[in-house]
Amino acid sequence: MKRLILASNNEHKIKEFREIFSDYEILSLNDIWFFDDIIENWETFLENALIKCKAVHKFLKEKWIEANIIADDSWLCVNALNGAPGVYSARYAIEHDVVANRAKLLKELKWKEDRSAYFLCCIVKMFPDWSYIYSEWKTFWKILTEEIWDKSFGYDCLFFSDDLWKSFWEATDEEKNSVSHRWRAIEWLIEKERNLS
Repeated sequence: MKRLILASNNEHKIKEFREIFSDYEILSLNDIWFFDDIIENWETFLENALIKCKAVHKFLKEKWIEANIIADDSWLCVNALNGAPGVYSARYAIEHDVVANRAKLLKELKWKEDRSAYFLCCIVKMFPDWSYIYSEWKTFWKILTEEIWDKSFGYDCLFFSDDLWKSFWEATDEEKNSVSHRWRAIEWLIEKERNLS
């Protein structure tokens, strides 16, 4: 089985990647004993995804290990907020505090009529020679006025999908994967890699 290093320890993301790349062995950062913090302080999605790939690549090179690495930066952009929270989605109010981040978003939108938004995902795949390919994709939504269903993961409980006509938390894994920004970005990445061969 082919192996792919995912530059993440996010359980939800790992699960999603393993579902999408079902013919790969997906290893997380914990699986390869990578425990360093990766600072994602760049201004674009591509730069943040690349910095994760480069950090893991350097770690593997030091151990004389060659592997393909994949990373993504996937965040929320709200039209009425001029694209915010964007690359700051994970730290919109407080670093990695999803409750505080969602509360700030709802407060910022309280008097806004336009609640349209989208998730953008940028996926990077880096090869052992430091070359890489990447793809981006968007999934469009509108923001609900209150949280629904499971509130443990990101912004999903606030969003109503234009494709599914339901929130992501009301959708099955299969439904979500069929339209998600990450799934579509990965499909486009696979197509780009196929065209290179």
